[in-house]
Formats: sequence, structure tokens, C-alpha cells
Amino acid sequence: MSEAGGGRGCGSSVPQRAPWSLVAATAAFCLVSATSVWTAGAAPMSREERQKLGNQVLEMFDHAYGNYMEHAYPADELMPLTCRGRVRGQEPSRGDVDDALGKFSLTLIDSLDTLVVLNKTKEFEDAVRKVLRDVNLDNDVVVSVFETNIRVLGGLLGGHSLAIMLKEKGEYMQWYNDELLQMAKQLGYKLLPAFNTTSGLPYPRINLKFGIRKPEARTGTETDTCTACAGTLILEFAALSRFTGATIFEEYARKALDFLWEKRQRSSNLVGVTINIHTGDWVRKDSGVGAGIDSYYEYLLKAYVLLGDDSFLERFNTHYDAIMRYISQPPLLLDVHIHKPMLNARTWMDALLAFFPGLQVLKGDIRPAIETHEMLYQVIKKHNFLPEAFTTDFRVHWAQHPLRPEFAESTYFLYKATGDPYYLEVGKTLIENLNKYARVPCGFAAMKDVRTGSHEDRMDSFFLAEMFKYLYLLFADKEDIIFDIEDYIFTTEAHLLPLWLSTTNQSISKKNTTSEYTELDDSNFDWTCPNTQILFPNDPLYAQSIREPLKNVVDKSCPRGIIRVREESFRSGAKPPLRARDFMATNPEHLEILKKMGAASSIDAEDGLRFMQEMIELSSQQQKEQQLPPRAVQIVSHPFFGRVVLTAGPAQFGLDLSKHKETRGFVASSKPYNGCSELTNPEAVMGKIALIQRGQCMFAEKARNIQNAGAIGGIVIDDNEGSSSDTAPLFQMAGDGKDTDDIKIPMLFLFSKEGSIILDAIREYEEVEVLLSDKAKDRAAILKGKMIPSYIINSNPEMENEEQPSSENDSQSAEQITSSSQEVDLVDQESPEESSLNSQPESLSPADMDNAASVSPSEQISNPMENHETTSLDGECTDLDNQLQEQSETEEDSNPNVSWGKKVQPIDSILADWNEDIEAFEMMEKDEL
Repeated sequence: MSEAGGGRGCGSSVPQRAPWSLVAATAAFCLVSATSVWTAGAAPMSREERQKLGNQVLEMFDHAYGNYMEHAYPADELMPLTCRGRVRGQEPSRGDVDDALGKFSLTLIDSLDTLVVLNKTKEFEDAVRKVLRDVNLDNDVVVSVFETNIRVLGGLLGGHSLAIMLKEKGEYMQWYNDELLQMAKQLGYKLLPAFNTTSGLPYPRINLKFGIRKPEARTGTETDTCTACAGTLILEFAALSRFTGATIFEEYARKALDFLWEKRQRSSNLVGVTINIHTGDWVRKDSGVGAGIDSYYEYLLKAYVLLGDDSFLERFNTHYDAIMRYISQPPLLLDVHIHKPMLNARTWMDALLAFFPGLQVLKGDIRPAIETHEMLYQVIKKHNFLPEAFTTDFRVHWAQHPLRPEFAESTYFLYKATGDPYYLEVGKTLIENLNKYARVPCGFAAMKDVRTGSHEDRMDSFFLAEMFKYLYLLFADKEDIIFDIEDYIFTTEAHLLPLWLSTTNQSISKKNTTSEYTELDDSNFDWTCPNTQILFPNDPLYAQSIREPLKNVVDKSCPRGIIRVREESFRSGAKPPLRARDFMATNPEHLEILKKMGAASSIDAEDGLRFMQEMIELSSQQQKEQQLPPRAVQIVSHPFFGRVVLTAGPAQFGLDLSKHKETRGFVASSKPYNGCSELTNPEAVMGKIALIQRGQCMFAEKARNIQNAGAIGGIVIDDNEGSSSDTAPLFQMAGDGKDTDDIKIPMLFLFSKEGSIILDAIREYEEVEVLLSDKAKDRAAILKGKMIPSYIINSNPEMENEEQPSSENDSQSAEQITSSSQEVDLVDQESPEESSLNSQPESLSPADMDNAASVSPSEQISNPMENHETTSLDGECTDLDNQLQEQSETEEDSNPNVSWGKKVQPIDSILADWNEDIEAFEMMEKDEL
């Protein structure tokens, strides 16, 4: 997301209609001058340490980029666990995620300007030559218009911007003659057919070769797109027009933005998440600053910075006022309904909103930026990374983390705005966590589950485009960069566009067509980048004083604003509204309250909608809590040293790894391999962890047989060749319908793909030691006292090439952990490959069902596991007085003594009055990022 030049002037010294030249100059001054201010609450970091961290970022980039070029290029992305390229059509489909891949060497193009920022000019020149020689933009593949614009078009334009800068300096790129710009223009024309709609909003996808609607195109039937997808085009398209003189690109992007603005909800000035591209009707009417909307707001402000059009700033300020009125509940940012903005649409937040503090810095609203950033940092300190989604009481909602850069981006901008060395320490933590938990021999692997530390065979291009750029700039001095970063604006993909484009090829009318603004607080127009004289007039501890109340917010506090309450009514002595967690179906007073909801007043109706939302989420939570969380199998022997973390399905019998110490031992295959009879090689498995193949008998029977042979644990490997948590939901192993208390050893399940990593390691090294646990353990603790390379323990990547796995399988690391849903397998018969991410549980034969325990699998698409280390939803703060205080008392766990079955009938009769809202809630619950 963000930009280096920032905003429209320091403080109120720049008039609201300031000339663009003055705006650009003062915008650049704002963030530069701010770095001289730092709060006394954090000790300054020495130049030597900053240089050391900067060099570490360079080495990390080399590790990621070098492995991509060696093992993946010319594929779009690197698969860092299996050390090969991800080619669309050759790997199992990941759904919409794959729409970013167009067989155009995505990672190379996305990394072009990062090479220059990191002073790798020779590598940049080589990379540009490879792009011009190898990249084909005329492929028969359907791609996302949004992703192709920000990553490929933006990457080409960013590369062109810095290529002409280097050429002017006279040392590099002397041969360059706008070749990247010509490729960008070619791509721009390929994207234009997507705008062939009555509204001007683009189709979400397009075929690079055949365009839209043709039979060969295989696209053009979509009706909906996300707000960010249609509203994140103006920077790249306008830059393409300004560079080439072809005005059509900027015209199309402006038309899309104009349409979104006209379709905003007029009473709240908010926009929804998805919109019909033909009718302009809002499809999803919830609104926030995260996934689906985020970069729409970002591009309104930055379009003003780059293009100097006042209407973009006025629109942004109008939306920003609405965001701060309804969505911002410091330190939280919670989605609301656009037509009922006082009603929260959900009680969880997604990771993409981490960009927003950085945008607030550019806006000049520092206090809420500090608050939200600190809250996010506390979540990161608990889980090492920011989960894809987390609840308002900071439990994991979606456990994945694809190495997103938004938090690093906001950290960089807060440091630029405050100069506070605290944010350098935050950046240092990010570096340490990446090296300690995400680094694998062939790059950096995304986290499949932040709770267990399991990896996903994925390294997105944005990791190289953004993460290393922001981290390096965070620690770099001005003289460390070969050009003036303040002369450029960052796109949402952190590509650099020069600010001088504002005065080039200005054929687009700048007439202010924005109308019908709401009366706003004048302070929203005072400044859009921080004036340090105002921010820190007499208190050098300003930023620290804002952060301090949030230090324990994740573990101990009930954050203010988790659930909206009618503060005015509550203060006046009125009864607080009925909460779903307190509801008792046998309580006549509660039933009477339910009857009034939606009938007596608008306030009662709002209480009713809130109650419905809470009831749906509590019911869903109850289903989720019936499921066991995933487990981890960590290979700790040479040459893996704990860096391989495999996804493991739990068992409903045997030793509970979440309550007991992990089990560690060497592995050995049982004979017979299926483990369905007394083992013939008890001496081989005695004191070891037995490997067993799935099939032919109950899981519990296998466990008893290996336990009788002296095994200290068991790993069941799926017998369906090629099965993987990439494409099938993980499931729990249930008992045999009998008493299983006699089983004392831990039992875990691995799909075939994950299990083959252990089997291949045995063939290569013979002795393979693993750790069975509830989540991955720290490498230093695992390897204490062993002679191994120091970088593995200390997360120091230098000299890593001293010791590497000697084969492809050795370099494989953890595979994907839990898919978005779980299934429970009672009898060891059916193949999990028969299921998909959206599938129902495996079918069982009548004979099987006789022995089947009664377990309800989740039908959720979103990640069903929650963090058992954090407070349960039922443990929310119940004292509403305390909820209104800045610092709440420590939460206490409690479980409601409620029979949900008895609640169904009265709830159903009430919910019938609000079918539209029920459908909206269910849609949001199932929605994925």
C-alpha cells in the first residue's frame, strides 16, 4: 500500500486548494522532517545496528530472489518447500488465488524496482533483459484484472520509472529505450476490454489472449466485483497515460472511480465490499477497511497526491470521516453495515487492514494509527505473525499467514512520521520472526497455521515486491539509497511512480465533479501528513503514552469497542441490551425481550440485529469448539534441524499433546505396515514412533498393536497416493466406539504427500528423529546441546550455504496445515481425497456406522480452529461499565450453562423477521479473503 512522498502539506500551513507544486514539496518535507523527532520512551538504535539489520534484509532478499531465479524462473512463483516453480495448470487449483498467475514470470516483474531500492543495480539490469527476452503477455490464461494491474502493470511501470532514472545518472541502463513502458502499454490495452460494461466498472477477470466473452475466453459471465478490484486502477492507469500520452487508460480508471463514488451509501458515506458491475447494486453491504475495500480508499488519497485533482482528496476525506465515525473503535477497526452503520457486521478483523495505520499517517491522523498498529503488534507478538483473521478478543479466526507486508508498511510510515526508535525494534522483530519461523532452504514459506508453525508451499510475489522494500527503507539512511525516495509515490504493491507525472500530459480535465458532501469536521481537512510541531509540542513521550494502555490488550484486557453499546442510554441508567451469551430459553423475561425486538423502536430493532449476529456466531463457535485443533510433526534430525513442520491430524484417543509434553523419538515402519495385527518387528519399533499405513482396520486397533510392541507414539500415513492437505480437508481420527482409555500413546495422521517427506528422509538418511506436538517448537530448545550450524538456532542466515539438504526431498519443508474445514473419520476405510475444501464428511457404510461415534463435522469454509491459549468468546468482559473504560479488567473464562437445542424454536420465530440480515451474516461468515 503506501507512498514515500505523502499527503498535501504539513499542518494547516498549506491552504486547502494549494497549488500542486507546493503540495508535492511540502508532502515530501513532512515525512523527511518528521524522522528527526523521536520519543524518549525508546532508546535510539545505533547506526551500526541499523546497518547490520539493513544488511540482514539484503541477505534475506538474496535468499528469496536467488532461490526463485534458480528453482522457479520463468514460472510465476516459487514453491519454497518443494524447490520448484508454480506453473498454473500443473499444480492443484487454489481457486481465486491462482488468478494472479498468468505465465508471465510474475515474481520477476514484481521484484524489478525492489532491486533498485536495495542497490542491486546490476541485478536490475539483468532482470530487465530477462523480462524483455522471456516474458510473453499473450497467453491463453484467465487472470485477475486487479492483480494483473497492481503486480504486472505496476511492476513494469515501476521498473520503467527507475530504469530511466538510472539511465539519466549515466552508469547503468544506457541501452534502455522505454522497452518496459512498451510492454506496459501492450498489457494496458489487453486489460481495456474488461471495462466494456454499462457502469464502467471492469469485469473481475480477463483472458490475456482472447479478452472478454468470446467462447475461447472462458470468462465474461461474472456479475460482481469487489470495490477494491474496481477502485484500485487509477495510479497505474493514469501513470500509463501520463508516460505514453494515451489518455484512454486514465479515462477508464476515472470512470470506474466516479461510479463507485456515486454508488456510495449516501446517509453513511460508506461503500460495500462487492458490487454488481452491470446494475451498480451492492451485493455485500458490509463495509470496513480490510479485504475487498482497502486499496480503494488508499488510491483516492494517492490519486490526489499523484494527479493533483482536489476531487479525489474531497472524496477521501468524506469516506475517512465516515470510517472514523462508524468503523473505527480504537484500537479496533470493525466492519459495519452501510445502511445501519452503528451495527457491527462481524466480530473479527482481517489482516489486510494492517495497511490502514500507514494510510492514516499520510492523512496526518497519527493517534489512531499508533493505537491500531500497537494492537496489531501485540497480536503478532502472541502468534509470531498476523493471522489472516482474528476475533475482537484476539483469538485466531483464520490461521494462515501468507507473509503479508502490510504491517511492515505501516511500521515504516509510523517511523517516518515519528522518528520513534520503537518502530525500529518492531521491524527487528519482524526480521527475526521471518528468519526463525518462515525461512526454509529454498526461500521463505508462508505459514499455513500460525498456531502450530506449519508451512505452506507458497511464496507470493508481493513478498519480494513489498516486504523487503519496506524493511530495508526502515533501517536505511538517505545516503544508503541511490536515488531520492521522496520523489516517488508507492502504489498498493509498493511500486514506485514519479511525482513529476502530475505535470506531464495533463489532457484529463481536473474540474471538480464531486458533489453532495456531508458536513464534515473541519479537522479532517487540516493536514494529510503529520506536523511534528503539533504532534509533539511539549511531550516527547506522546507516542509511548498512546501505546502504553495497549501493551496487554491481547492477553489481559477487554478492548473498548469490541461490541457497541448504547453509551448514552447506559449512562442514564437504562438496562443494557440482552446479550446472546446470557440468553436463557426458560427465562420468561428474556423471551419477552425477544418479542419486543424490532417492534418497539429503532433501538430495539438494532438490539435485535445485534442479538441475531451474536447468536449465529456463538452457535458457530460451539460447533468449532467440538473439533480438535491440528497437531505438528517436526523433523529435528540432520539436515532438517526443526525447519520441517508437517501438518498432522489429531486423534480423539490416546495422549493429548495439548495437555502433555511433546513426544520425541526416531521413527520406524511397523510390520505389517497396516498395523492391523500383532507386529512382527517389535524390536524395531520399541521406544520409537511407529509409522503405519492407513486402511484395513480401525485407527484404535492400530494404536493398540504398536503400543503393545513398545512404540512411544504413532503416525498414520494415508494410503491414497498423492493425497495432501493442499486439496483435501484434514480430519480427526476417532475411536472404535469402545473404551479407548487403554491407549496411552499419541497418535497423529498425515496425508500421503506429507508422509512421503518422512519416508523419503528415511530412505536417504536412515535415522530420522521427529517431534510430535501441538505446535512447532523453538529450534533452540529442540537442538540444545547438539553440534549444528549456529544460524539455525540463532536465526542468523549468514553462511547458511555451509550445510544444505542434499536432495530435493531433503529441502522440502512443512506442507500445508489444516484446510479451511475439518472432517472426522471414524473408521479407517474411505479416502480423504474424495473430499474437497467445500465437501461434506466421508460417507460410511452401514457396517461402519455401527461403530461410528457421533461427531459433528464443521461445514464452515473459513478456518474452524481457534486458539485454545486465548480467552474463549464466552469469557468476554461481562461488566458493561468496565467495557466503557480505557483499560478493562482481566477476562475470566466461563462457559454458559445453556442448552442450545432448547433455544432453536424461539430464536427461529424471531429471526424470521430479518431474513435479509440473516443471509448477510451467513455470507460474511463463509466469506474468505
